[in-house]
Amino acid sequence: MSANNRVGGGIVLNERKKKILQIIIEDYISSAEPVGSRTIARKYDLGLSPATIRNEMSDLELLGYLEQPHTSAGRIPSAQAYRFYVDALIEPGTLTDNDMALIDGWYNERRRNIDDIFQSTAKILSRMTQNVSMVLTNQQTIANFCYLKFLPLDSQHAILCIVADDGSIDTNVVDIPLGMSSEEMDYLAGKMSKLLEDRNLSDISVEILQNVHTDVVEDKLIFSSLLQAVRKMTGRRQEQKVFLGGTKQLLNQPEFRDVERVRNLLGILEEEKVLKDLLQGGEDSGLKVTIGSENKFTGIQDCSMVQATYRLNGQIVGTMAVLGPTRMEYGKVISVMDYLHKYLKTILDK
Repeated sequence: MSANNRVGGGIVLNERKKKILQIIIEDYISSAEPVGSRTIARKYDLGLSPATIRNEMSDLELLGYLEQPHTSAGRIPSAQAYRFYVDALIEPGTLTDNDMALIDGWYNERRRNIDDIFQSTAKILSRMTQNVSMVLTNQQTIANFCYLKFLPLDSQHAILCIVADDGSIDTNVVDIPLGMSSEEMDYLAGKMSKLLEDRNLSDISVEILQNVHTDVVEDKLIFSSLLQAVRKMTGRRQEQKVFLGGTKQLLNQPEFRDVERVRNLLGILEEEKVLKDLLQGGEDSGLKVTIGSENKFTGIQDCSMVQATYRLNGQIVGTMAVLGPTRMEYGKVISVMDYLHKYLKTILDK
């Protein structure tokens, strides 16, 4: 939108109106209190009288950017105002050295496996933004095959252990040919591990296993056991996980002092399937901000959500999101998510 665009009713949203709107939005984000013309004139050096500011605010209200609470003479931003702010006015900054050091420290406290990384991401997001955070991940696209091993149980059964490079282990009891020795199992496991090594778990197809069958595994029973075990493993890994952080932050927000409102929102956050559906919407773009009624679930239509996808080797491996009141600090949230997006890429690429 240009500085002199007409936006309705013949009123021009010029630079002065934009500046006043930005001041009102950022003051309200900071204070959670309606903003009046006298407050703007006193706190901000605009060189305008309260009467002039009041006239500009009347125009902004007429255009749908401002609303008047029933109990106040001041004004608050509408969802339309926040949308314009995010699209045209906001200037995301960079994190301070202290913020970046805190993030580095939190990640390094617990980073034993892939779950720790994503749980840490959820905690960091909630701590840094003071809102609810969510991280959706599909680990199948992240982990690579490392090796497999047979552990004999009896003359006809063994435990097949499949180890991924993220440290996770899948175990299955499998049938083996009668009389197969431990040495034969070790030899077979070594040959199969070499053929499957470093393959992304999501890429281990029946066709690849058929090649293993042809090159290494002559016994149909062993091949059938291997095929079933890998299918079970990849099937389990296709189940997405959701990591949640900061639900208690809701209680610190003035917007969530209403018990029924908090109960409804917590009900959504407790339903993992709903959370997965909620976070699927971010898969088509890198960063997405939905405000108020733009959210598809009725329980969060008075909230805002900022979500970003993250990729590994060109594949989407998950989504992280921040959920809070429409009065959220969008610039800070976007800056934190941008930094974490780059940080995660560095970790996952290792």
